[in-house]
Amino acid sequence: MDVAQALRLRGKAAVYANPGSLAMAGAGGKTTALFRLARELLGNPYPTVLATTTTHLANHQAQLADWHFVDGDDLSASLLGGGFPLGVCLLTGHATAEARWSALPESGLEALRSLAEDRRLPLLIEADGARMKPLKAPAAHEPAIPPFVNQAIILAGLSALGKPLDDHWVHRPEIFANLAGMQPGDPIDSEHLIRLLCHPQGGLKGIPSTARKVLLLNQAETPATRQAARRIASACLGAFDVALTAALQSQDPVHAVAEPVAGVILAAGESRRFGQPKQLLDWKGEPLVRHAANIALQAGCSPVQVVIGAHAEQVRQALEGLPVQIVENAAWQQGLSTSVKAAVQNLPPAAGAAIFLLVDQPQAPVALVEALIALHQETLASLTAPRCRGRRANPVLFDRSVFPQLMALQGDAGGRALFNQPEQLPIAWLDWEDPTLLLDIDTPEDYRRLQEGGS
Repeated sequence: MDVAQALRLRGKAAVYANPGSLAMAGAGGKTTALFRLARELLGNPYPTVLATTTTHLANHQAQLADWHFVDGDDLSASLLGGGFPLGVCLLTGHATAEARWSALPESGLEALRSLAEDRRLPLLIEADGARMKPLKAPAAHEPAIPPFVNQAIILAGLSALGKPLDDHWVHRPEIFANLAGMQPGDPIDSEHLIRLLCHPQGGLKGIPSTARKVLLLNQAETPATRQAARRIASACLGAFDVALTAALQSQDPVHAVAEPVAGVILAAGESRRFGQPKQLLDWKGEPLVRHAANIALQAGCSPVQVVIGAHAEQVRQALEGLPVQIVENAAWQQGLSTSVKAAVQNLPPAAGAAIFLLVDQPQAPVALVEALIALHQETLASLTAPRCRGRRANPVLFDRSVFPQLMALQGDAGGRALFNQPEQLPIAWLDWEDPTLLLDIDTPEDYRRLQEGGS
């Protein structure tokens, strides 16, 4: 996928109606990322994309824009007082003796921000310098991220993994060493990079509290670097809202989008026809509801919610000691949709998706949940589901872009209703060989067969 899709700025997974102002900081491809994103947004649906810097740009980098306006008569007359030309418009201060374009003065940046907001145009800002090195650590005055940005995108170049910590690979290696807990000359590994990126004086430095924090791991051009990127992305979630694994020079640049995925266990039903609460049936030494919650926790879901209704106190007791969020559904008697909506209403804003696990289908292993999450990271499909012997199975992962559709469900309709509109909602299928995934517990006989390992 492209960068704009990965940032949810366009495409089926888009959730941000207006990109607003985005700042790029860090090292390992800021200028490439900025102008690539500008080209992707151009015409979708923006006739003009604005770009600037709060530090400096090399003279040759300005040629990546369609138009370049320098602070002064051109800027005030052609832009602030009139209309923008079509295309990518770069606005900078004057040229310096080092063959670089300087930043706009503070008044010029504020005027540009105001104009971009008024005309609902994207404003992309390069807000850091790294002397063309793949990694860096910020000095006291860095990065120069404006306080008004909606998103701060922090880049790191993975070509430096395994390389010595020196000024050939890292800008400001002495600061990097201090923040990452290493010595100059030590080989840089994933753990060092994680420490640097998640440090408040490292990758998180200078990001406005209201901005969405995006980590962009660039130069993931080999299977080994992509595998390392997945580990780094997973470790950095929480410090960052989203982590992209990318090779920005590729035609299809973003390999994966890691966001928090909530695990939701629907356990509010009465089980009247079954004759006893299915949530509390024993499964390999623990209640079914606890088993489902443990599957979600072991797969890395965060948060893990359990929606309760009937038999609420008994279900609470069955979950005692687990780090789960209990969601009470007082309207559980009005159908399954009420439990789905209760869960979605309580999801944190950073959740990129939610995977719904059913307590009466205990054969879904941790590996399946992990595989569904990994597939969603690669596609951002609206729906991600297992398919066994040509049949749709559970659990199903719902992208955050379809949360409004889940909130519109009524009565006893669950998320399966969304599969009836595949022409509008992209579906990513994960083929799964184990047919026991299709088994559920509808009757006491089903339960007995599953306990005995039957099919």
